[in-house]
Amino acid sequence: MDRKLISTVIVIALCFPVIPFEGQGLARAIGQFIEAPESLAEGETISLREAVGLALDNNHEIRASQSALSSQGEDVGIALSNLLPRINFEERFMRTTNPTFAFMAKLNQEHFTEQDFALTSLNDPTPTNDFQTSFSFEQPVFVRKATVGLDMAKTEYAAGKEQQIRNKQELAQKVARTYLLVLTAKQYVTVAEKAVADAREHLRSAQVRYNNGLGLYSDSLRASTAVTEAEQNLVSAQKNLNVTKRALGLLLGRDESVETTNEAPDIPLMGIEYYTESSRARQDIRSLELRYENAENNVKLADSSYYPNIGIGGDYQLNDPSMPLGAEGTSWTLLAFFRWNLFDGTKREHERSKAKLQVAETEERLKGLKQAVSFQVYEAYLGVEEARKNAALSRLALTTAEEGTRLVTVRYERSLSPIVDLLDTQVSLDHARANVAARENEYLLSVINLGYEAGTILKDLKIE
Repeated sequence: MDRKLISTVIVIALCFPVIPFEGQGLARAIGQFIEAPESLAEGETISLREAVGLALDNNHEIRASQSALSSQGEDVGIALSNLLPRINFEERFMRTTNPTFAFMAKLNQEHFTEQDFALTSLNDPTPTNDFQTSFSFEQPVFVRKATVGLDMAKTEYAAGKEQQIRNKQELAQKVARTYLLVLTAKQYVTVAEKAVADAREHLRSAQVRYNNGLGLYSDSLRASTAVTEAEQNLVSAQKNLNVTKRALGLLLGRDESVETTNEAPDIPLMGIEYYTESSRARQDIRSLELRYENAENNVKLADSSYYPNIGIGGDYQLNDPSMPLGAEGTSWTLLAFFRWNLFDGTKREHERSKAKLQVAETEERLKGLKQAVSFQVYEAYLGVEEARKNAALSRLALTTAEEGTRLVTVRYERSLSPIVDLLDTQVSLDHARANVAARENEYLLSVINLGYEAGTILKDLKIE
């Protein structure tokens, strides 16, 4: 249970004194102040499942990570391109008096004559033009590095897909947590309204007793002060509700507040064996397992530098003395190549050693993550049990606080207890009311957190 996120809301409800103000002008002014922001916080009413679905479609962080994943998928195509043929088109123009180039240009153009064998033509040729058009290709036949690189790109993309699912689970947890905070904030507003109503009733009783000569004027003043404090707490509770609604809208990728239903979501709780077993296939574990495979592939990539590269190629050439794409002379070439890097200054040895160390590093990280996940599931399950028991105890405490307040109220009305006792018991009652609201939603949040730690949160919320 993330207590920090809910603590700011709990504090508002912990000190609900009680009491309205004798003059109604302040009460009406405060009421108008409370209602004013409500129009700003209005929005459509959605369930938790609908909220998570909208967030998965519209949240900016998820959409950004999806674009990053799609970008990563292009690495597969880039790696595959290293195994596909390369086809090039080239157009060249040359004008030269270089004897060798002029001689070759005329041969390629099929314009070579007996006069071109004259020594003067060979040693001092006239300027010669040559438009050369060529179509060439090169096809790898065996390139070990490219094959391993393709496997690594596919594996890394698969790891990214698993991590994207985990990102969605994390967003679902944030949405569920904020959704429950909205429900809690609504309940706190209700608690604050009850506190104001009770405080006004205590003030009325104190004024009646004073008017009948049975009470002190100081009791009325104390009761009036309690009313003002209760109204202040109501203002703060309403502000908190508006803020949490807006925070929920932010997670859903919207600029406006989002209104939730008033019903708490129904999330089933399974046995710890179910969550423990599910956690072994958690997406971040699977993602790291795939990256561990890639670490091993990186060793293969380093080893591939010891292999030769084999391929074939070819060229079809057009030559013309006067125009581009001309074809007065044509020729073709087919070739095969075998390249083997025999020595690169021990670079391959160091790359291979580095890759092996990275395998060891990833293996240790994977072991640590699996242990951490097992602990997180265990802790989260105990947190559910704790929250369930605390929720039951808070309801019991509310029952006793209500009865205690009733008894002290009767004693005060019969002049058997001072108003201080009445106000103190009312504070305890407000505490108990707020605590019930917090504990019940804390239990739901602990169940959601357990699903997140086990990797079942989307399934628990019935999200595809």
